[in-house]
Amino acid sequence: RKQYSPATIRRKLSALSQLFDFYCECNAVDFNPIAGIKRPKHNRRQGKTPAISDEQMKLLLNAPPRDTLKGVRDRAIIATFGYHGPRRAEVAALLVRHYSRRGGVKYFEIHGKGGKLRYVPVHPIAQVLIDRYLDMAGHYEELDGPLFRPITNNATHEGLKRPLNPNSIYANIIMPYA
Repeated sequence: RKQYSPATIRRKLSALSQLFDFYCECNAVDFNPIAGIKRPKHNRRQGKTPAISDEQMKLLLNAPPRDTLKGVRDRAIIATFGYHGPRRAEVAALLVRHYSRRGGVKYFEIHGKGGKLRYVPVHPIAQVLIDRYLDMAGHYEELDGPLFRPITNNATHEGLKRPLNPNSIYANIIMPYA
């Protein structure tokens, strides 16, 4: 017999319950037999992503060169991940106007999964690195443009005014420095 984790059991029971709810709505069955089944407890407060130490974060943040546009951009991206913990797609979707000031405090307006909107105060170190990147890149005034952009044009129509691909953030920025 195969042993399933509590999370897998809960997910499978949920899928069956939703199926029977649909059948009940269509009058194909009289009741949902899954509704009375007790589901195993599962700790949803703890994620599976391993944490990195403060020392590892410092090493990662200091890995990109400080004198090139790519290095300055990469340090700003790493700081955004390290101090704020957004998803890759959330970082890729950030526009310049999503990095603004509210009540004297710099913050990110992050549009997350499920249409959730979060306002996250920007850490002072991340703010310095992002401001340096925007000054060096020269697109601080393009409010509707992506905050983090490619450094070189890879022959697309949009050129350098397009957002980074979420997968490339991981594969071409984080992992090489890690």
